[in-house]
Amino acid sequence: MLMAFVGAYRYPYYQQNITLGTTAPNWDHWFGTDRLGRDLFSRVIYACYISLSIGLLTTLLTVSFGVIYGMTAGYYGGKIDSILMRMVDILYPIPLTLIVILLMMVFGKHVCVLFFAISIVEWMTTARIIRAEVLKIKESGYIQVARGLGEEEAKIMWKHVLPNIMGIITVCFIITLPGVIALESFLSFLGIGIQPPKSSLGILIAEGANFMTTSPWQVIFPSGVFILIMLALTIYGDRLRK
Repeated sequence: MLMAFVGAYRYPYYQQNITLGTTAPNWDHWFGTDRLGRDLFSRVIYACYISLSIGLLTTLLTVSFGVIYGMTAGYYGGKIDSILMRMVDILYPIPLTLIVILLMMVFGKHVCVLFFAISIVEWMTTARIIRAEVLKIKESGYIQVARGLGEEEAKIMWKHVLPNIMGIITVCFIITLPGVIALESFLSFLGIGIQPPKSSLGILIAEGANFMTTSPWQVIFPSGVFILIMLALTIYGDRLRK
């Protein structure tokens, strides 16, 4: 970690050195440089920061909406549950990645649009999981006691139900995060996600793919870091779920 900060400090991600050009990995530039002479290691560190920041914020928004939706459907049940979950059943089979791409093309390649577009397609799994958990919890004895004491339904839901599903919400957050980061990187790879001068792992992979035969390190290192992040988050989420 210390090496990462030292490397990024020595060669800022935006610093160009045209005379240096494309250089293979060496002691000065651990991941080599790109065609503009920018240090690839610093660019990867910055891209990780962007990808993880967008992933965390978007996942927080996604899971929050999914929790509210799932709690409402599971707690109130009846017609409300039927209507809300039928909407999920209708939307679930649709290739939602295409919807994200269409939204980005229609409303513009802006970070706020990216947040919104990813959030509206990633919340449904969380809603289903939360609904199933709330259906079990709402029949518990302490919920019946709270009702018997005359507490309002909304107060019961937020005071008694929500604290008891925080563990499930945490798991939903962890298992949703890799998918959100992967989708953001895929959109950036296609050129409709994060836009220059900002960078993300998807952009670096797309740029490096153009020079795969002449300077393969430009695609190998960003791809390797992306795979490691996905692998680490997936393993952690799987262990947390178990």
